[in-house]
Order: sequence, then C-alpha cells, then structure tokens
Amino acid sequence: MKRVFPVLLAGGFGSRLWPLSRKSYPKQFSNLLGSKTLFQQSALRLVSSDQVEFEPHITITNSNFRFIVAEQLQAVELDPGRIILEPESKNTAASILTASLFAYAEDSEAILVTTPCDHIIPDTAAFHAAVKIGIDYVQAGKIVTFGVYPTQPETGYGYLELAENEPDNTGVTSVVRFVEKPESSHAKKMLSDGNYLWNSGIFLFKAADMIAAFKTFAPNTLELTKTSIETANVDLGFLRLDPESWTQLEDISIDYAIMEKAKNLVAVPYLSKWSDLGDWDAVLSESEKDHSGSAFYEGSLAIDCSNTLIRSESKGQTVVGLGLDDIIVVAMPDAVLVAKKGRGQEVKQIVDLLKAREIAQADNYPKDYRPWGWFESVALGDRFQVKRIYIKPGATLSLQSHNHRSEHWVVVEGTAKATLEDEIRLLTEGQSIYIPLGAIHRLENPGKIPLVIIEVQTGPYLGEDDIFRFDDVYSRC
Repeated sequence: MKRVFPVLLAGGFGSRLWPLSRKSYPKQFSNLLGSKTLFQQSALRLVSSDQVEFEPHITITNSNFRFIVAEQLQAVELDPGRIILEPESKNTAASILTASLFAYAEDSEAILVTTPCDHIIPDTAAFHAAVKIGIDYVQAGKIVTFGVYPTQPETGYGYLELAENEPDNTGVTSVVRFVEKPESSHAKKMLSDGNYLWNSGIFLFKAADMIAAFKTFAPNTLELTKTSIETANVDLGFLRLDPESWTQLEDISIDYAIMEKAKNLVAVPYLSKWSDLGDWDAVLSESEKDHSGSAFYEGSLAIDCSNTLIRSESKGQTVVGLGLDDIIVVAMPDAVLVAKKGRGQEVKQIVDLLKAREIAQADNYPKDYRPWGWFESVALGDRFQVKRIYIKPGATLSLQSHNHRSEHWVVVEGTAKATLEDEIRLLTEGQSIYIPLGAIHRLENPGKIPLVIIEVQTGPYLGEDDIFRFDDVYSRC
C-alpha cells in the first residue's frame, strides 16, 4: 500500500469566528465542538487505517503557533512529525508547494494530502475511502480535489463545476472550473443544476506533479520557495523557513495559482458529513440542539429562545438569553458578539472595523500563550496590572529584567523556583517574592503539577516589550 504524506495547514486566522478565534489564537486550536480541538481532530483523521497508510504529519504553521502545534499533537499521543514555520502568511499556494518540495526530497514518488485544520469530518472511514479512490487517479497523473454534494444553496462555500455526463462508477469527474462564494440566486441555480460540488479545499497529488504545475504556472513562486527551504534553519526541532526570499512571494491561494489552470484536475466526491465551520452559523448547525433548534453551551441559560446559539467562554460568567429568535451570542472575558443568525459571514467586517480603530480585541486573545504556558490580565489600571500566570510542569521562563516595572509574585498553586539576582528560592502556596525594578530574575516550575502565580506589576509602563532577556531556553530575543 502506497503511504501518503499528510499535510496540516495550520496557519490561518478564522476571523469570522471572532471573538473566539483571533490572530493570536485562531479557531483551529480551540475546542469549538467536542473534547478535542479542530487541529487535533484533523491530525487524528490522517492516521493510518486498513484503507490508507500515512507517513508522520507535516504541519505548516507560523512561528507563534509552533509550541501550540507540538503540544496539541502530543496531547493526543501523536508524533509531532515535521513542523515547518512560515516567516509570514502567504496563503495556501506557498504552503502546499513547501510541503511538496519537502516530501519530494524524501521520496520522488511521494503522494501528499493537504488539508485545512478547521473542518468537521466525523466519518473518518468515509474520508479514507475517498482518499483510497483518489490515490488511483493520482498514480495516473491526476491532481485530486475532494468535493461534497451540496445539501442547500450555501453562499459561504466555494463550488466546483463538474464536467457533465462524465462521472465513472466511483463518481469521479473532471473539474471544469472553480466558483467563488456565490450570491444566493446563483447558489440556488447550481443546486438545481446538479453538476456542482462544494469545494472542500482538500487536495491529493504527487509531489512531482505539483512541483511541475508550479514550474509551468508559477515559476517565480517555485524558485523563491526553493530558496527559502534551502536557506532554512532548524530551531529547537522546528524547520524555520528563510524570510528573505519568503517575503517576496505572492500572497495567493492554491486555487488561483494552480488549480484553476491545471488540466489534470478531477473531483472525488466525499459522501459523508462535512463542514468547514467558517462562521457561527455553521457552528450552530453542527452543534447539538434542543427541540427549539437552539444550542446552549456551559455557562449559558435560555428561556423561550429558538434557533439561537449562546456560548460563554469564561468560567464564572453566565450568559442568559430571554425570548431570542435567530440570534448568535458568544461571550469572551474581553468581548461579546451578538449577531443575527444568517449574517455570520459578515463578522469579518467587525474585525476589520476593530483593527481600523486599533482596538486590541481585534487580534489579541485574552490568554497570551507562550512556550512555557500562558498568562492573562485580570485587572489593569493606571500604573498597575494584575496577571494570572500558568506555568507547565518542568517549564522555565527566560532570565530577564525590566526597565519600567517592578513585580510581586504570589504562588497560589504548585511550587515555584524563583531566581532573584544571585539568590534562588523555592516558594510554595501562599508564599511570595518581590522583584524590584531592574533586577535580574527568572521563574521556573520544578514540580510535576502546574504552577499558578498571581503577579502584580507596578510602574509607568507595563507593555510586554519591556523585557531584556539574558538567557532563554526557547531561543527568543
């Protein structure tokens, strides 16, 4: 059985699922539906079965998410495999070419399946069956895209127009063209015509064929990407692509760069349930609902509501709906979205407006995730800030100092190892230490359980860039 290289495209931002999904912590890493994140579900879907054998994963992401990717794979007992870091987002064309070049260097006959990490595909067996069908076409020189039979005139998805009267006994058909997200009337006509599939954005191909396609249709992208790989460097086990040539790449999707021009493209129909969870309307559609068609998550209550989603993302916060119909409510500690159902695609406009007004919630998540854990601000005022800091077992923060603030640490859970100038102290629950302005210090968790501290900062400037690192195990500046 031919083994397939699975490629996880995990660098997107998902702004239509704001305020849960933000640039600093996008939707694929969140538990939107179920006990595992969308990224974890995607990775587990690409594990060997009796139908398909997969190589270890290749994950394409950006530097900010590298430790999140590794930790989430390890949490579901998967080998992190190869994690490749893009200097900046250049859309899917560059990402897919990078994976193709990487796999081709290992195996000139390599077959890849590339997938976004924000889809819901609950029937793994059906997905593997579609991949198995696609492999036969790939070995015959085809590039395969997977399409989904539309069940409604959806305006939030792209479509594939199929060649009429051509499908073989497996339903595989040549792709005539790609159709962008349509107006409602056009979507209804395509549904009626019957020779259209939703575009899943999942592709299967030989690395050699994809590289050849770029040589024909996007040679400059090919050369710049090759150079970025050739001059890449390994950083703590991650492959960091060289930024000098990468920044010159065109920001373009694989659909525009290659697929719309390729003459060897066929669509394999995926015959089971699929959703790309592109907006909150899709989340409501995929959620477990009550008799009124509503979905209420932990931390929410409702009276006399119908076709409504109410979701609270903060412990201790209760969101109550009364008499709501066709409403989306998503509450975060620092932002709340209230929207009319059916307008989920427009949430991106809200994010654009917040960015234009330089409002931090546009991009910044309430929790700031770091390689060692995370922190969140619980109180902020003039010349002071209070943070809750979570440090993973065995993790170490950088040896550092600050020019504008002092800090006071109070341990509330676990044991802390605190370095203050030449002194090292162990602090247990209820104990504290004061870090004067300018003092060299470090915080570590030497224990087997998480360490949680409350940090009180005081000073005229409390920005995260007020830090000078003398030593850092994560190679940060």
